[in-house]
Amino acid sequence: MAKSKKEIILKILKDNPEGLTIQSVSKLGKMSRITATIYLHELLGEKRIVERKVGAYRMFFPKDRFLEPVKKKEVFEKIKKSIK
Repeated sequence: MAKSKKEIILKILKDNPEGLTIQSVSKLGKMSRITATIYLHELLGEKRIVERKVGAYRMFFPKDRFLEPVKKKEVFEKIKKSIK
C-alpha cells in the first residue's frame, strides 16, 4: 500500500529531529517544493508538526521533539513541589 505524502513527510521529520527546511523535505521525499509546502502547511494546521524560524530559514520539526522536554520539566516541577 502506497504511503500518503503526509505520512512520508512525517516519517522524514521523525528521522531528522534536528529539523528540516522545505527544500530538504522535498528532496528527501522526492516531491516538488510546492507539494512539500502544501503538505507541511496541512500538517501544521493539524498540529502534527512544529515550525520555527531559524535565521533566514523556516525549519520544520516533529511535534514530539518539542513535547518531550516540556513533559519532563512538568514532572520534575510536580516532584519538587510534593517534596516541599
